Formats: sequence, structure tokens, C-alpha cells
Amino acid sequence: MKAGFVSIFGKPNAGKSTLLNALMGEKLAIVSPKVQTTRHRIKGILTEKDYQIIISDTPGIIEPRYKLHEKMMQAVKSSLEDADLALLLVDIQDNWEENDQLFQSLKLKVPAFVVLNKIDGVKEEKIKEAKAFFEGKPYCKEVVVISALKKTNVQGLLDAVLKILPEGEPFFEGDDLTDLPVKFFVGEMIREKIFLLYGDEIPYQATVLVQEFKEKSTLTKIRADVIVQRESQKGIILGEGGKMIRKLGTEARKDIEAFIGRQAFLELFVKVRPKWRDTENFLKEYGYN
Repeated sequence: MKAGFVSIFGKPNAGKSTLLNALMGEKLAIVSPKVQTTRHRIKGILTEKDYQIIISDTPGIIEPRYKLHEKMMQAVKSSLEDADLALLLVDIQDNWEENDQLFQSLKLKVPAFVVLNKIDGVKEEKIKEAKAFFEGKPYCKEVVVISALKKTNVQGLLDAVLKILPEGEPFFEGDDLTDLPVKFFVGEMIREKIFLLYGDEIPYQATVLVQEFKEKSTLTKIRADVIVQRESQKGIILGEGGKMIRKLGTEARKDIEAFIGRQAFLELFVKVRPKWRDTENFLKEYGYN
């Protein structure tokens, strides 16, 4: 039996959440084209008869500008501390030198694979160049080439991970896919739709707090607050005549129902909390511990 912790690190938009979902075969982490979509460490528990891998998706590594960013980077730090193996994810079209500097700054104490992602449509010559660039780095045990979105060579990556993982007993019993509650994922699904439906600064200055999650006989009743920083942002979330918040609720409810496997009644409210991203009490209340 093999068991261990594998953490995915990289710049924003490298494809970390897409990779977690591909490895798990389930959508655990929300995904959007915008950077900094992931704010929490999300652990997926992949259990088979002869192994258990606890895979952590982490926020993209950035220079913190306010307390929310600091909390996000603490999630990265905690993933570094308990990892048995690090997956250093690189968008192959991104600047390799910048990624190299970032990976060196992590000061890894465990083996690491450099995982070259988004290879679909990339010429073989460029893939060879990227492999040669990272293969010589002191932190790199192996280079693996994948497309997380298309699931190209994801099984190959998994096979390589299993060769490295230590032998041991499972850390989690049963067949749970994560150690996080359903309520957390409901909030994340609503937040994902905010990233997809609203432009500019709204997704970055908004968060979601699930206030009620009650399973009734015929459906699940959910009440959630969308938190923004300014009154003008509240108006944008609501939209003219409440059009946008209705769309947000409809889109989020579809994903929530698919996730929980039953009908849901979703109520959304918009609250203004100035400077919540820089206020410790608000951050704790909204789950950024």
C-alpha cells in the first residue's frame, strides 16, 4: 500500500485546479479563465485498493497586496510543509525563467516533478526545449508533459507519482473524495459563476458566505450572501431589475444540484462590507483562516 501527500504549485492560471480535477476524475476545484480563482487549499483524496494520494490544489503564487492574499499564501505554505512530492506546474507558453525563479524560491525539501501543461497544439521542438530547460534544475527530479484540460498523459503523471510515494497506511478511511464539507463547495460554485459572469474587479472583490444549508425531504434549501466592498458593486451584482443575480442563482443552482445529486432552492443576498479583504475578522468569518 502506498500513501502520501502530493501538492500542486505554480503561477496563477497554470492549470492547477484543472489538473486536480483531472487526477480526481471529479470537479472539486472551481475553474475560470481569470487569475487567482483559487483562494483555498483544496484536498482531493484519491483512494484505490493499493494506494491513497491526498492531492492539494493551491492558490497561484503571488506577491501579497492585502490580507486575503496573505491568507492565500499561507495555504501554499501549509501545502509545502506536509508534501511528500511537489508537482511544479508550468504553462508551457509562459516564461520559463520566471517559473524557474519561482520554483527556486520555494526551497523545496521534497522531490519535485516539473509538469509542463497546456501542450495541445504546441510544436514538438518547443516541448523538447522546455524539457531540456527544466531537466537540469536542482529541484527537478523528472519532467512530465501533459494537457490537464484534455487529460493527455494524466495517467502517465499518476503512474510516475506512484513510483515516488512512500509505503504506508491510508490517512483517510472510507471513500470520501475530500475532507472539506459540502457547504464549502456550494460557496465555491457560486463564486465560480461570479468569476464567469462578471468582468473587471468584481470577482476579485467578492466572496460568498453560505449562511444556511438545510436538507429537507424533497430538496436542499441554501441561503448565501455575496459579499462585495462597495455599494456600486452591489448594483452590478444585482443588475438592472435583479436580472444578473437571477442569472447567477440559476447558473450556480445547476452545478450545485449536479454536485449534491438532488434539487436545491437557492436564495442569494448581496452585502456590502468595505475593505473585507484587509480585515481580519471578516476574513475569518468568510472562511479564510
